[in-house]
Amino acid sequence: MGAGLKSERTVAPRGWSRIDSGEHDGRFNMDFDLELVGQFGRTGMPILRFYGWKPYCISLGRNQELSDIDVALADREGVEVVKRPTGGKAVLHAEELTYSVVMGTGGQSVGESYSLISNALVRGLRLLGADLQLSQSSADFRKLFRDPSTIPCFSTSAVYEVEYKGRKLVGSAQHRFGEVLLQHGSILIGEFHKEIVKYLLIGNELREKTKKDLDEHTVTLREILGSDVNEERVRNAVARGFEEVLGAEFTFESGSVSAEGQFSRAPAQFENP
Repeated sequence: MGAGLKSERTVAPRGWSRIDSGEHDGRFNMDFDLELVGQFGRTGMPILRFYGWKPYCISLGRNQELSDIDVALADREGVEVVKRPTGGKAVLHAEELTYSVVMGTGGQSVGESYSLISNALVRGLRLLGADLQLSQSSADFRKLFRDPSTIPCFSTSAVYEVEYKGRKLVGSAQHRFGEVLLQHGSILIGEFHKEIVKYLLIGNELREKTKKDLDEHTVTLREILGSDVNEERVRNAVARGFEEVLGAEFTFESGSVSAEGQFSRAPAQFENP
């Protein structure tokens, strides 16, 4: 077991569905993740989904204020703004691979299930040659929640997040719908996520501080590997991590998903601005 990895007690059935749903707008992506929660309630089959964002999109945690973001500027520049059904802070989804996991809680706490999923991410991404670890400490989020310099998710780390030499590679958030959990997160490939600072409604001094924090506290796969990144290889590596850590055996669904007629009623309605 590698450094930083915790117990790998399996809490899910072996049969999993893997969905590679392609690039969609933010509203579709959030609605689709909610639809998968409903699907799990009907089938009991855990799901690992990979997706991208077109156009680029800023997502806010469910408890974050829309007033943190210059929505008018984002709209003029073709950047969508949505809210996530999960918690956490703001993310500019651009040069990244996004994953989501829907599974039963198996009686685990949020921290235990978060650690388990992070273990799978680390195990898979290490197959690419990235020497990753899990963070072992967490910022004081109660204290920092209204600190304007911590509006971006990637400006701070929580325990069990995926890091490279102390710098954050993956930002994740989880929410529970009874005994079903949804966790999704961003695996950074390129640097464009740092552009979120231009859309924050903060003063210039705080903007510079936030930019510096992002430069110092985040890292990308492109930087770690020293080369361009093949997203298909990343998807396959992460799926392999879930096979090894959670014993997942995947039924694979490839290709883009049509938005028309896709959704039935999700278990909890979530309103986006």
